Order: sequence, then structure tokens, then C-alpha cells
Amino acid sequence: MAHKKAAGSTRLGRDSQSKRLGIKIYGDQPAFVGQVIVRQRGLQYHPGANVQRAADDTLFAMADGLVHYRSRKVREFTGRLVLRRFVDVKVPTETVTKQKAAK
Repeated sequence: MAHKKAAGSTRLGRDSQSKRLGIKIYGDQPAFVGQVIVRQRGLQYHPGANVQRAADDTLFAMADGLVHYRSRKVREFTGRLVLRRFVDVKVPTETVTKQKAAK
């Protein structure tokens, strides 16, 4: 007979840390140059005007302005139409005119 209870192995205790994905700046909110708009895996949201995609699919602003989300049907290379969501940063018109006047 055993004198001690056998210690069984467990398959628990290996949960990964959350990556804090999701939308960081919502529609009609201001965004500044370099600010993260969406953190994502894959392209749920595609970059539009004044938005670029980082290596990990994060979308960030390339200009100061207001964030705008829009959906649009786009034709894939197979010819199929798919609905895609785009993120734009709309630059206010008075800012554009001031930049042009400064040049």
C-alpha cells in the first residue's frame, strides 16, 4: 500500500495574456499622427485615406483629423463582390488650406 497520495499532473495553468485588440478610436473622434486606431489580427478593417497598416495589421493615422468608418463593396481578384470596412482619417478643410498657405 502507498504511504503518500500520488500527485497527478495537470493540464491547466497555461492561459495566455490578452492582447487588447479592438477599436481604439471610434467614429467622429479626433486622431493624431501615429495614433493607433484599430488593433487587429487579419484585416477586419482595411486602411483608407490617411491611414496605414503596420506589420501586425494595426491601423494607425497618417494625418491629424477625425476618424470615419465606411463600408464598401469591392471586387476580389476572383470577380466576387465582397463588403469591406474601411477606416479613413478626414482632415478638416481649414487645416488643409492653412498648410497650403504656409508653403
